[in-house]
Amino acid sequence: MWTGLLCLALLPACERAEAPPEQPPAAAAPLMEFDTARVWLVSAADSVPLRVELAETPDQRAMGLMERASLPPDAGMLFTYGEDQPADAGFWMYRTRVPLDIAFLDAGGRIVAVRAMEPCTSPDPRWCPTYEPGVPYRAALEVNRGWLERHGVGVGDRVRLPGGT
Repeated sequence: MWTGLLCLALLPACERAEAPPEQPPAAAAPLMEFDTARVWLVSAADSVPLRVELAETPDQRAMGLMERASLPPDAGMLFTYGEDQPADAGFWMYRTRVPLDIAFLDAGGRIVAVRAMEPCTSPDPRWCPTYEPGVPYRAALEVNRGWLERHGVGVGDRVRLPGGT
């Protein structure tokens, strides 16, 4: 009898606690860290600031904007190189989810080519197109599709890069 009463007395303490309310999933951590900087795009009509992530190492340049669900409206990624890249060294959109424009820059920060790039949905990178500038370049700036046109920026305009030009 005492055993039965003891079990009844302890039953509330042994009940399964209710699960806490489900929390929204945390934002996915970036796949790689990038330093940031502010650049200015200078056209004949205006000078427009842009916050960029800097892809300066081979690993950062290889990762780029892959797996991003979006890019803030006034943000981009600046790919920098220590020497000129050949005219046929293009960019691709493998595992990149956001339509982008890319401006290829010479060593002085002048835009020498612009290309519109579409996300590649192929699981095989060999089926993703490459977007080549057709001219040598020293840096490349990726922004949301249409950003350059909306701000009147194109070939011949300049990007004032961090620490110089």
